[in-house]
Amino acid sequence: MEATEIRKLAALEDTHWWYRERRALLGRALRRLAASGRRPGRALDVGAAGGGNTRVLRAYGWRPVALEFSVDGAEVARERGLDVIRADARHLPVASAGLDLVVAFDILEHVDADHLAAAEIRRTLRPGGTALIAVPCDMRLWSAHDVAVGHVRRYDRESLRATVEKAGLVVDELWSWNVLLRPVAAWRRRTSTGSDLGDLPTVVNLGLRAVVTAERYLPVKGLPGVSLMLRAHRPTDG
Repeated sequence: MEATEIRKLAALEDTHWWYRERRALLGRALRRLAASGRRPGRALDVGAAGGGNTRVLRAYGWRPVALEFSVDGAEVARERGLDVIRADARHLPVASAGLDLVVAFDILEHVDADHLAAAEIRRTLRPGGTALIAVPCDMRLWSAHDVAVGHVRRYDRESLRATVEKAGLVVDELWSWNVLLRPVAAWRRRTSTGSDLGDLPTVVNLGLRAVVTAERYLPVKGLPGVSLMLRAHRPTDG
C-alpha cells in the first residue's frame, strides 16, 4: 500500500464506519475466545498499518506486537505507543510456535505468494493457537480501488479456504461481512477511479455505520458480501 494510503488510513480509522466495524468484529472474536476459556497471550497483528487492531488486542488483555512492512505505517503505530516490528508477511521474524494469536486483516490480498504468508502464520502459532483473517472477496468487485490500494486479488470462499488449508491450518469458521452494503459497493466500484478511502460527511458515515452494524443481528453471513472473515487454528498434532 502506498505511503499516502497508509497515512490516510491512520487518519480515518478512528471514525470511519468501515474501520470501526472491523475493530468491533475483532473485539467480538476476542470475546468468543475468552468465553471458550482462552486466556490472552502473545499476539501478532500482521499488516498493522497504523495499529488500530493492535490497540484492540491490547485493550482485551493480549500482549500484541504490530508488524508492518511500510515505513509510514510502522512510524504511525510507534507514535501511538505500540510495539512495532517492520517485516515482510512472508518472513515473520518470530520464533516458531511462539504465538497464541495471529491477526491478518486485509493483508493476504497484497501478497503475490499468499500461501507463504499463510504458512508463516501457521509456523509462528503454537499448537492450538488461533488465526483471524480478513480479505476482500469476489473478483466481480475488482476496480480501480483495488489497484490503488495494492491488491493482487480478491478471494472467494474456496480460494481462501484452500490457501489457509494448504498452509496447514484448520478452518473453524468462514463467513461473509459487509453484506448489506454490497450493492452500494458494486455500484461505487463501477464508477471508481481510485481508492475509496476518504473522509465522509458525518450523516453519510453514520448511516453506513448503522447499516453495517445491523449485520450483527441478521442471518446474512452466508450471503455474498464485500469481505470474507475466517477463524482457523493450528492443529495440536502438527
